[in-house]
Amino acid sequence: MKWSVVVPARNEAAMLPGLLRALKAQTRPPCEIIVVDNASTDDTARVAAEYGARVLHCARRGVAHARQLGLDHATGDWIASTDADSLPEPGWLSALETAIRPGTVALYGPMQFLPLPGRVSERTARLSGAGYRAFLGVMAALGQPNCGGANMAFSRSAALLAGGYPAVEAREDILLGLALKRLGRVRYTPEARVHTSARRLDRGWGPFLWQHIRNLAGRTSGYFDR
Repeated sequence: MKWSVVVPARNEAAMLPGLLRALKAQTRPPCEIIVVDNASTDDTARVAAEYGARVLHCARRGVAHARQLGLDHATGDWIASTDADSLPEPGWLSALETAIRPGTVALYGPMQFLPLPGRVSERTARLSGAGYRAFLGVMAALGQPNCGGANMAFSRSAALLAGGYPAVEAREDILLGLALKRLGRVRYTPEARVHTSARRLDRGWGPFLWQHIRNLAGRTSGYFDR
């Protein structure tokens, strides 16, 4: 089985090295790492290339467009998706591959915040992971997959059959997961863990949680304005 990892990135030159080192350290290496430069104005493309990633250029702003370009050009049988400000654990891809069963078309796993000085302590970071795992476990038990773009994977052929990512401002990952559910099994994989930046907490927990509630409800306007 061949794996591609697709990473959308807009002005992420500072964050990409950590992610790309984490991907290089996977116990189950991918066949390719694709960084989709989404109209960056910094050195995102150069940094990605220096770390050996395959760089695609997406002039149309929007994470859904960047993710779709990666899907269109990936060569792997399965595509793993993560974000430029995230750090998959070394066994991430191995856990995803191990979770595939006959009829499985997509997988998704938990995330927790990385510590952020002055905002998120080590303890709070661990609590964020525990809370999110509990949420995903309940949703999985209810048969409602909650695929997050920073930690999900899917069969490339199934994703293309489902129509790929919808051209929306945000929530494109969840909507693709729901479309894939109509084609086969979407499995929650708690062993596939990703740590992600807490930088969106710069305005505090209240605005962050409220924006995500709006996002889950489909009210995504303004999600990436800041």
